[in-house]
Formats: sequence, C-alpha cells, structure tokens
Amino acid sequence: MPTPPSSVATTAASSVRLTELTSCGGCAAKWGAALLGDLVDAVGEGTGGAGAGLLVGLAPSDDAAVVRLADGVALVSTIDFFPPLVDDPDDYGAIAAANACSDVFAMGGDVVLALNVAAFPESLPAEAIRAVFRSAAAVVAEAGGVVAGGHTIRSEEPIFGLAVQGVLAPGREFTTGGARPGDVLVLSKPLGTGLALAAGDDDARAAAIAGMRRLNREAAAALRTVAGTGAETGPSAQPGPGVGADGGRGAGGVHAVTDVTGFGLMGHAWEMAERSGAHVVLAAADLPVLPGVLAAAERGVRTGGDARNRAYVAGHATLACGEAAAAVGFDPQTSGGLLAAVTPGAVDALAAAGFVPVGHVEAGAPAVTLRG
Repeated sequence: MPTPPSSVATTAASSVRLTELTSCGGCAAKWGAALLGDLVDAVGEGTGGAGAGLLVGLAPSDDAAVVRLADGVALVSTIDFFPPLVDDPDDYGAIAAANACSDVFAMGGDVVLALNVAAFPESLPAEAIRAVFRSAAAVVAEAGGVVAGGHTIRSEEPIFGLAVQGVLAPGREFTTGGARPGDVLVLSKPLGTGLALAAGDDDARAAAIAGMRRLNREAAAALRTVAGTGAETGPSAQPGPGVGADGGRGAGGVHAVTDVTGFGLMGHAWEMAERSGAHVVLAAADLPVLPGVLAAAERGVRTGGDARNRAYVAGHATLACGEAAAAVGFDPQTSGGLLAAVTPGAVDALAAAGFVPVGHVEAGAPAVTLRG
C-alpha cells in the first residue's frame, strides 16, 4: 500500500536537522551590544525628532517601541528573528514566537497581532516550513494575539521570527530604567539556554527547550498586578492602586523590567544599571540554572556570544564569583525570563508566577556586580 502523502510530508519534516543549515542560532546570533549601540545611535540621528506620540524609542532604546495612538491606548511594537537553535521545526517556530512576544510583555503590554518574518532555503521540505508557521501561530494565539500575515524570502540559511504589536495604556509601560536602591531583583526563568543546547545531555536540552517555548505572559501579568496597573487597556483604563503620575514607570511595586536574551544576564543587568543610575548586584548562589548547565560551564564550555557579552560590560562589571557562575551570567539566552527591580514587599506575590530573587539594587555609580 502506498504511503499516504501526509505521512510522507511529516517524515520529511521530522528528518530535517535545522541546526545543520546554519552557523549560529537563537539570540546568540545577535550582533555584539557595543557595535549594535553605535548602529542604533546612527539610526537615532536620522529620525528627525521623536514625534509627539513616541513614549519609548531610541533615546534610550528599550525592549520595544511605544507610541501613543489615542487617549488611553498606546501601541507596543517590536521585531525579533534568528537562525534555528534547535533541529525540530515545531520547536523552532514556538521558541521564535515566544521570544518575539516577550518584548511586548517586558514593556507591560498585551499581544494583539504578529507578522511572520521568514527566510528559508528552497530545498527545505515545505512541511518543515509549515510546521514552523503552525507552531508560531499557536504560541501567538496563546499569547493573546493572532498571526495575520508576514513576508517570506529565499535564503541559504533559515531565519524566522515575528514582528509583534501590542497595546497598553499610555504611561503604564515598563522600562529598563527606573530601578531604585533597596529594590530586589527577581527573574522569571532559569538561565543557561545557550550552554544547555551546546553541551547539555538530553534532559538538559529538553528542559531548555521547554523553558524557551514558555511565554512570559503570566510573569508579565503578575508584574502588572504588583505595579497596580492591572490589565485593562483603552480609553476607559484608569490608573490602579499605587500608580503615580508616571504610570507604569516606577509605578507601585515595580520600578524596572527587561527580558534576558542575547546579551546574557550580565549584559541586560548592566543596561538596567546604566539607565537607572544605580549599582545592580547579582547573587551567583541564587541564580536559577537549568540542569546540567553548571557542569558544562565547569568543563569549560562557552557559547559564541560569551566573549561579546563580556566585552560589552568591560569596565562596568565586577566578578566576585567562580568562573562557572560567570559563564552562566554571560551566556546568551533565547526566550529568557523577565528581570525586574521591585520593592521588597512585592517578592512574595511574584513567587507564584515563577519569579526568584537574584539580587538587589544599591546606590552608587552605574555598575553590575556578580557576587558568589
């Protein structure tokens, strides 16, 4: 009996090893932060002014742009894409979608719409590409939005991601800056995705993939509840308890938020420190780490982005810990957790959403320290 066409397609998709088609994958493919900063500055020089409605743009840049559309409604806009970091097309699509949606959640927004950004070799089985698209669409739906289009081109190296649009009430956006001395730093996902995929065993890789597929939606909702900003968006939205005139910026118990991705925990913590004018102190012993990651780091395994991330914070970071812990701190993350600076009283309320205390904020010149 002939094999059904659907079975042939499924077999073709499952036989693809996406990582064999690329030289680097995930957020480790990002340009180094130092050079990227120069490029962003050049873009800012040519914008011709911020525009009256721009709430968050390039001065300074953040996880996403935010622009006021009307009374009570602001648009959150972001884009993220990368080469495959896993072999399975379903995992690739889901991770890319969760990673792209994370920027909207890091700003405190609700995901509403996404567009695929895709480049694939013509030799790649069509079913593999469909699997990427299907899983991405499912994750966007889980995030509260819908994939409504996109653009696909030919490329020898696969690249996939999404442009994601969200909404929030103007003034309620979270930003990377705003951390205050006395704040506790909390993180919503374990670290080590790059090291786990590079040198972990099957259990470590499975844990990393499961974590990368998981959305930051619940974590962001917990932060908004603690901040007193709620989830309502639109003209009728009103500031919640504890929200001052600056809305989400420094509101309630949440003072700064970012997601941890390609620059690693140390790189993103430095951005928080720099934009907050404060000293961020991380506790190596408290960092949540994926299984097998510390062992890989102790064996000397390093990912391609490790050196770039160390260079980014050179002169601004102090390592008072072992080298394995430092490697975890510099490991590029893909679809990592939310890092937030919150008041001490907010910590217990955030634990149910998976947040773990990982450090604190001190007064002083902008810097980041990783202590043993």
